[in-house]
Amino acid sequence: MNFLQFFVWGSWLITVGVYWFQNKQWSGAEFGAIFSTMGIASIFMPTLAGIVADRWINAEKLYGILHILGGLTLLLVPTIDNPTDFFWIILLAMIFYMPTIALSNSISYNALKNNGLNVIKDYPPIRVWGTIGFIAAMWITNLSGNKDSANQFLIAGVVAIGLGIFSFFLPKCPPQESDTTEKKSFTEMFGLDAFKLFKNYKMALFFMFSMLLGAALQLTNAYGDVFLDDFKHIAEFKDSIVVKYSTLIMSISQMSETLFILAIPFFLKRYGIKKVMLISMVAWVLRFALFAYGDPGTGLWMIILSGIVYGMAFDFFNISGSLFVETSTDSKIRSSAQGLFMMMTNGFGAIFGSVVSGIIIDLYFTTDAGKDWYGIWMTFAIYALVVAILFAVLFKHKHNPDELQDIKH
Repeated sequence: MNFLQFFVWGSWLITVGVYWFQNKQWSGAEFGAIFSTMGIASIFMPTLAGIVADRWINAEKLYGILHILGGLTLLLVPTIDNPTDFFWIILLAMIFYMPTIALSNSISYNALKNNGLNVIKDYPPIRVWGTIGFIAAMWITNLSGNKDSANQFLIAGVVAIGLGIFSFFLPKCPPQESDTTEKKSFTEMFGLDAFKLFKNYKMALFFMFSMLLGAALQLTNAYGDVFLDDFKHIAEFKDSIVVKYSTLIMSISQMSETLFILAIPFFLKRYGIKKVMLISMVAWVLRFALFAYGDPGTGLWMIILSGIVYGMAFDFFNISGSLFVETSTDSKIRSSAQGLFMMMTNGFGAIFGSVVSGIIIDLYFTTDAGKDWYGIWMTFAIYALVVAILFAVLFKHKHNPDELQDIKH
């Protein structure tokens, strides 16, 4: 399930930019809106799907229905011939897809617990297959010659429908019986009570930086493969492995993720949550700067190293940030607070990063000769550096090695 869950996403997420700019030759501002669809869907759909799964329908059945609907939507993409319709189709596909990420966790946890297994110990080796699925999809899309073709959406759609059908044979994950003696308010029912955390200066600051870092993540997802593919317009690089296998080169980032996940416990214990999050921000600076100076020739090592530091940039903030929320909030609103963290990163952060970057690239870094990739990546690097400096100065958090020992789930 985890393998196919992220295979669906990996089939097109990294290569949609190549399809957009090389195949359709649509504008950058409109492309930025495409990546905002994940953010828009992440703001409300996971919460709604969670309520439905908690109250009315088995999680595995809802999961299957959403994947089938999402797959059918993706199959429509090759018929789209204008950017506006493309936006609405992808938005609909993301409305179906984004809640399945949280549902897959619920299904996994439920199955493990029902079989007497330890979630903390046994889930990570299962979840890593999601990253492997994402990598496998990237390789298949590239090696089959479809990184600039609409076929990438057909691959994703067929696999999504297959996963949806498979889901109906997964272990049952029925709605949990609610406590009828305890009446919940409207805000508690929809997880909105977590918003009161914004009254706390430290938490409000953390959520603001979560949004800013969420924006950085979208930049490499949106433009990384397009950047590498663009080297084909330079004579000395047009036949390089970077151009031929740009998506495979980008998959180094996902491979790096699997390694840095294993390093997180050591870094957290030694340096604490704040320093680990700060390391992530510095890694984002390196990610963008190495892209700015890298090329398929003598600068190939920079492109590869950029992929390696991505694992640190992505994992260190997302996981340490989640642990910060876990150790800093009341147990009654902890799940809602985690949802708020995801909303700020994958929701508002994704929208902010996607839309603003698209407009800036169109206005300042796009000419008739193409895109000024050095200027684009250095602008992103400066952005990440400013965020890191502000975080180091403004965010106060004392390292307590015992705080992580209190986490029971």
